[in-house]
Amino acid sequence: MSFRLYLATKEDEADVRRLFRTNSVPGHVRVTYEREPDFFLGCGVTGQSYQVIVARHEPTGELAGVVCRVKRRVWINGQEGEIGYLSGGRVDGRFRGRWLVPRGLRFLGDLDATDTVPVYLATITGENHEARGLLVERPRPGFPRFEEVGRLYTAVIPVRTRLVSRDQPNGMRSAVPEDLPRIVSFLNEYGRERQYFQVYGEEDFRGSATLGFRVEDFVVFERDGELSGVVGLWDQSAYKQTVVRDYSRELRWTRPLYHAAARLTGRHPLPAPGEPLRSAYAAFVCVADDDRSVFRALLRRVCELAAKRGHPFLVAGLAANNPLLAEIRRYAHVPYHSALYTVSWRGGLHATSDGRIPHVEVATL
Repeated sequence: MSFRLYLATKEDEADVRRLFRTNSVPGHVRVTYEREPDFFLGCGVTGQSYQVIVARHEPTGELAGVVCRVKRRVWINGQEGEIGYLSGGRVDGRFRGRWLVPRGLRFLGDLDATDTVPVYLATITGENHEARGLLVERPRPGFPRFEEVGRLYTAVIPVRTRLVSRDQPNGMRSAVPEDLPRIVSFLNEYGRERQYFQVYGEEDFRGSATLGFRVEDFVVFERDGELSGVVGLWDQSAYKQTVVRDYSRELRWTRPLYHAAARLTGRHPLPAPGEPLRSAYAAFVCVADDDRSVFRALLRRVCELAAKRGHPFLVAGLAANNPLLAEIRRYAHVPYHSALYTVSWRGGLHATSDGRIPHVEVATL
């Protein structure tokens, strides 16, 4: 079967959105990650530059697959460097097993040969056995090397509709625009202790890199005039949506029980299949010295802000071995598991970790 691969243009945009609407991601909750009303609108949040590769079946011209290639500035072993990120891989069910994936990987390898980065990152959800088998466990000759470097844990937390009044700890407040230089400095000072934490500049919070996010959406925690932690509440619903398509057998059985408990505890019900998961992200998580008490207070405040702004769910995710994750797991939630891989077309070890805990921003995956 013949395919034509090329870099997407605006003329491809409607077909790409359609593929994202009809191509679900497996899990306890099967979902589609959609990009309405314009697929390209949200691409800028994934990295400093991006390319969207599309494949069309010849001679029909039908869209067969898509994948995104992004470049990011991140911290690797405490040093600033540029890496790639591969995301948004989708293949129309009619063209699976038709040599499309090898063709796509070869096309990506050709792009890398002319626009080289040391390594790429990619994530595969825990339930996506097909992708893991094809790319990681039984790769064909010529495939890039996938090497697991960490596990990610993402929680979808139901937010209470009835807020419980609590005294806020001294030193915690919403940020103001004048805080931006300090916040950026803090993110880079402590973010460099994490592997693959993104390098930030003030300009990143004034343009498309953080579309839909304002400095005032940061919650900051100060001690003795110094920042101890920051977390942001990022609403991306204007250009990225998560739509529930189905529930696992276990969740279908327990969903009525959850709804009964939700009514008693003042939480929103889980969406019905076909409905969007109306949520915001707990983003830019950075806490000095992994102080769990600071993160506990920040996360509670972000949950309260989500409720005030009408978000039924808060999405929060960290590496499985991040000590701060314990605070996220204290909340009732629906979990998502995924593995983080480095990907290289040139073989051998690349950017070998010195043991730092990985960190990727779940809001940009």
